Amino acid sequence: MESTESSYVSSPEAARNRSPPPSQSPSSENLEKPTFIRFLVSNTAAGSVIGKGGSTITEFQSKSGARIQLSRNHELFPGTSDRIVMVSGTIDEVLKAVELVLAKLLNELNTEDNDDVEPRTKVRLIVPNSSCGSIIGKGGATIKSFIEDSQAGIKISPQDNNFYGLNDRLVTVAGTLDEQMQAIDLILSKLCEDPHYAQAMHAPFSYAGIFFSGFHGIPYAYVLPSVATATYNSISYAANGAGRKFQNHKEDRSSSVTIGVSDEHVGLVLGRGGRNIMEISQVSGARIKISDRGDFMSGTNDRKVTITGSHRAIRQAESMIMQKVAYATEKVTN
Repeated sequence: MESTESSYVSSPEAARNRSPPPSQSPSSENLEKPTFIRFLVSNTAAGSVIGKGGSTITEFQSKSGARIQLSRNHELFPGTSDRIVMVSGTIDEVLKAVELVLAKLLNELNTEDNDDVEPRTKVRLIVPNSSCGSIIGKGGATIKSFIEDSQAGIKISPQDNNFYGLNDRLVTVAGTLDEQMQAIDLILSKLCEDPHYAQAMHAPFSYAGIFFSGFHGIPYAYVLPSVATATYNSISYAANGAGRKFQNHKEDRSSSVTIGVSDEHVGLVLGRGGRNIMEISQVSGARIKISDRGDFMSGTNDRKVTITGSHRAIRQAESMIMQKVAYATEKVTN
């Protein structure tokens, strides 16, 4: 999904030679209006945000005045293995809460890496498709000005047609914490001017009505170059199921599908000590087996990843695997 993003990224050299200008202030009317922002965190990061017995999230709410909600551990953004954080309140309250959350996650990252250099990290915001135009602006003018003002990299994903009913897009903001917060301030202030955005505040966390529809007319290479294209042939379908890969009455039947993941990316699927593959299996309910080294899909250098379970479990596991590789591929290309 993210490999097809519309990208507006300023060069690091230009960023280093600029001093950040003051952020654009929203109108006083918008300052007091209730608003919200949603973004993604991994399951592990969600635990850090919540804290023991909810202590951390309670502290962040008290300090910021905002309300912070997390989706349940099985309620993930379609096509990812990430949970959803929603922060609501006035603009100032929301920005304060977001900064507390991102600073917490950044602090843990610094502890793990033991690096004195402030890292450039990414946060993925969820924005309704109907509101993305206001962020982009005519000819991309608005988003380019946001990049110039914040010195952050900003990418807006295209509408993902692989999930029926999904009306949200991901806006990836990359940079240091200060750069990210300036960019989020600019983005949120702009969204507050859009009357349609406020209406999405009461949308449910769950994407239960949205399901993976397969890549009708779109080869895997368009979304994820390292995933083989002919893998769905191993699923059996009813004779009347041509062109309708996922049938409701077959959701609970167990079957298998084998997909190909390039040898260099198998480690991303496995994770350290098998952590990623265990998480994918636990969240999706599918069993996942990766072929031995040298055992490739015919005619490729892709290892075989066999996913077994209900059709629902298979498509969720496959989607999570694709996202692991796509995210890493994006980091390399950036």
